[in-house]
Amino acid sequence: MSSQRSKSTLLILFSVIVIDLIGFGIVLPILPFYAKAFGASGFVLGLLLATHALLQFLFSPVWGRLSDRIGRRPVMLVTMAGTSVALLLLGMADSIIQLFIARALSGLFAANISVATAYVSDVTAEEERTRWMGMVGASFGIGFLLGPAIGGLLAPYGHGLPMFVAAGMAAANCIYALFVLREPERHATDDTGPAGLFESLRDRLIARLCGTNFLFTLAITQLESTFAYFMMDRFAYDARQVAFILVMMAAIMATIQGGAMRSLAKRYGEKTLLMAGLLLMAVTFVSVPSIFSVSLLLVPLAGSALGRAIAQPPLTSMVSMQADPAHRGAVMGAYQSSAALARVVGPVVAGALYDVYAGNPLYLASLMLLLSFGLAARLPRVGPTP
Repeated sequence: MSSQRSKSTLLILFSVIVIDLIGFGIVLPILPFYAKAFGASGFVLGLLLATHALLQFLFSPVWGRLSDRIGRRPVMLVTMAGTSVALLLLGMADSIIQLFIARALSGLFAANISVATAYVSDVTAEEERTRWMGMVGASFGIGFLLGPAIGGLLAPYGHGLPMFVAAGMAAANCIYALFVLREPERHATDDTGPAGLFESLRDRLIARLCGTNFLFTLAITQLESTFAYFMMDRFAYDARQVAFILVMMAAIMATIQGGAMRSLAKRYGEKTLLMAGLLLMAVTFVSVPSIFSVSLLLVPLAGSALGRAIAQPPLTSMVSMQADPAHRGAVMGAYQSSAALARVVGPVVAGALYDVYAGNPLYLASLMLLLSFGLAARLPRVGPTP
């Protein structure tokens, strides 16, 4: 595929990812308040979040392997359509059981991003990989910037309305992708290569990268799962106020990943950026529970967003460089599953810890980040960046 055509394809792909993540971002600040309205404790909220992640963990490798066999485009279209249906059901829910059913369905179809990252890997050269993975991260940032803002603005009109808007955006995105998204160059497949999570993990380096991603994501879920309850209980914040703090954090991530990642990767290398980001997050997370002023709280929250912005793209880039092109979808699915597994365990643990003391999830997160830092320190310097 020519360089010009690759860039055109990537721009279309990023627009699809952004719209997809705006829909996800709309749900993010509203769901805890939705669950709270049905009397959910921190532990029940954790179970609700874990339900989505469990289905994502089970099905991401399946979707990834299927995308290797039949193509990236049809898998992305099917998962986007399924996401729209799941969001529609979420907006119609009138009990905690129905929330669980809708989130299970959304998890089943939550393979868009792992397939999209494999798509990016298909059409980029290794020396440009971290730059474009940074753009994937920036797409996350833009989605999480606009999504919570839209969700926050819609929140006063009921918990269901933001979900209906997100469902409509997902459906429109699927139609848009149907007409504009093209299949990347296909690679020959080999049935003896990595086909799923466990087969991919036979490669020790991929296993170590997935382990780093697991600990990293486990830490992130401690904040994500309990942040809304933390702000409700400590500062009496509502969904709109929580949403705009998430917007601030997303703006930091989008700015770094969209504008500075290429030069940072060239100057420092993937491994150094990964370790710096993990250490910064560990320091900022542990300071959050001791702060009782919202204005002061914004400082460590901004620091954690900065740490995540510089850690996540290099980690994704490193694992994509180790994947055989013929099985990249399966490897990226396994990588996504390591994060999904953390999102199965993390919210349940976070909710149980929060019910004991609000600061406990953040202390655990800091410990997980330090362990992830130690694991990352043992990684070789992979890829073309010196």
